[in-house]
Amino acid sequence: MNYNAFGIDLGTNNIKIYNRADDEVFVEKNMIALTSKGQLFAYGDAAFDMYEKAPSNIHISFPLNNGVIADIKNMQVLLKYFVSDLMRQNVKPAEYYIAVPWDVTEVEKRAFYDLVKDSGVRPKKVMVVEKSLADGLGMDIDVKNSQGVLVVNVGFDTTEISILSLGGVVLSKLIKVGGRKFDEVIRNAVRKEFNLIIGGKTAEFVKMNIKELETENKAAVVYGRDIVTGLPVEREIPTDLVCECLEELFSTIIDNVKVILERTPPELSADIYKNGLYLTGGASQVAHLAERLSKGTGLKVNCAENPVGSVALGLSKVIKDDHYKSIAYSAIEGMGK
Repeated sequence: MNYNAFGIDLGTNNIKIYNRADDEVFVEKNMIALTSKGQLFAYGDAAFDMYEKAPSNIHISFPLNNGVIADIKNMQVLLKYFVSDLMRQNVKPAEYYIAVPWDVTEVEKRAFYDLVKDSGVRPKKVMVVEKSLADGLGMDIDVKNSQGVLVVNVGFDTTEISILSLGGVVLSKLIKVGGRKFDEVIRNAVRKEFNLIIGGKTAEFVKMNIKELETENKAAVVYGRDIVTGLPVEREIPTDLVCECLEELFSTIIDNVKVILERTPPELSADIYKNGLYLTGGASQVAHLAERLSKGTGLKVNCAENPVGSVALGLSKVIKDDHYKSIAYSAIEGMGK
């Protein structure tokens, strides 16, 4: 069947769009750069390149915050440009499937629907899919059977912990711990130990390279501004320091997973014990998180092959496979859901 359809996963840090036409997932930074007069200066990866480097007359922002739309106007602009790029500047009528977190208000859920409807992308139909269900599908789990499945998605701003069964969400919890918080604690630790101020991009680079540095038995080389002299300097940061400062946040995620497990019906708990926990999301790639989760919960941890794109891949299955079509629902019909 040849028709235009898109699966959209709006992340705070990255936007992931599955395009039915070429059967691929498009990933770009979910950022916009505007001039002081409100004109579009750059978007996506180009805006991210300018982040923390732009002059005062260029404002760079994330339109999403904590998993919900904080700036709908800018998000509409971004979505229109991304879809236009994917359709090679010729926007045709299409179906849109958008992933939304379970643990948000109905007003916030409706905002995702309104975003697509009012972005000028010519939607024929706008359907909503629970993010955790799309996550499960993206990791090749048959979420429509009666097996209990525990999915932990560690994103940029939030971590969503969900129990799935029979094509629905049994329990779900959204906590405000994610990649941004990981970066913050690394910056704070470096500032405290070395009197050095580093940027968010540098902290993220260190965070994502811990495993490699540990393998090579090297320290992380960072560049920043010395608090005392005010001059730019280079420092070597031991990986032990980075791992120690992340430990508290790992514990917070583990504690919240335990809270969900304590509320899980016993039959579903038995399935989860057999199958283990499914870990996904961009920030789930941080070194030692999977091991700590396994140790803290006593469960086997199954890591996603494509942690950044798992939701978009799940949406692709909803679009292509009629067996999973029932997982999607209209945001208007599902307002009481």
